[in-house]
Amino acid sequence: MKSLTSTPHDYRVVAIPPCCITKFYECTGCAELHAWYHTRNRAWVRPSTVLEIMSSERQYRREIASFGKMLHERGYVAAMDGNLSVRLDERRILATPTAMSKSMMRPADMVIVDLEGRHMSGRRAVSSEIAMHLLIYKLRPDVQGIVHAHPPTATGFAAAGIALNQPLVCEVVIGLGSIPLAKYGTPGTPELTAALEPLIPQFDAILMSNHGVVTYADTLHHAYMKMETVEHFSQIALVTHLLGRQQPLGHEELEKLMLARSKYQGSKSAAPLPLAVGCDGEGNHREAVRCESEISSPESTPKSRRAVTRHR
Repeated sequence: MKSLTSTPHDYRVVAIPPCCITKFYECTGCAELHAWYHTRNRAWVRPSTVLEIMSSERQYRREIASFGKMLHERGYVAAMDGNLSVRLDERRILATPTAMSKSMMRPADMVIVDLEGRHMSGRRAVSSEIAMHLLIYKLRPDVQGIVHAHPPTATGFAAAGIALNQPLVCEVVIGLGSIPLAKYGTPGTPELTAALEPLIPQFDAILMSNHGVVTYADTLHHAYMKMETVEHFSQIALVTHLLGRQQPLGHEELEKLMLARSKYQGSKSAAPLPLAVGCDGEGNHREAVRCESEISSPESTPKSRRAVTRHR
């Protein structure tokens, strides 16, 4: 390995935060930057790579602080609830600290852990629910950002044991497909990850029974937007429950939405579409309307009326 001191330039050591970088030199003679990474093979790394890593981490820290504040402002979290994270690289996760309001976080408060949850850097302790994040990153290599929060309406559905799996709004069908309900698991324990594990590979948003919601995507920004979509759809679904009627999309409409999903710039979800629901399980809009007329007809018995309403 060539020594830096053998060059004619005047170098000075510059301290930087990432723990994996042991030395960082700035060439004041020609404005070149040289860095040495303490990797497994002790290889030299291009200066541009080091600068990209530093810039990306700073940006991710700011994003987590910003989206954490937005969660609090919209009432999706209260007190010290919720957590967010970003995948920095193949072995490091940047996450929110435990016991801290999401509205008061600063970029410097974030914590870096490895894929086993071991603390790598940061003054604070990482969120107690980090295992949930690590599982998602393990099962979904495409995921780069995760948001967990307790939006009131969506969490109300989770507490009532009701999944958001009816195809009621076309934009939600395109963007998220279906939003399943995971069984209850004690937060911060293997019970929680065990409850989520079967659903993570297929879905991008999950209701957590008696707990909250977790969303994830290719960026933290998209993960946050999915959280907003879940809560907005929950409010719409609640209105249909209050009205006592739902008119789900049928097979024909869902097939068109499946085609539209592949062309829709705002959606990168591969989650399966919800099943079309009608009187006979094969319904579309026309059949759903006929179903309503059958419910209101004098020949319909109270028992059949309750059964069909629950089915929708």
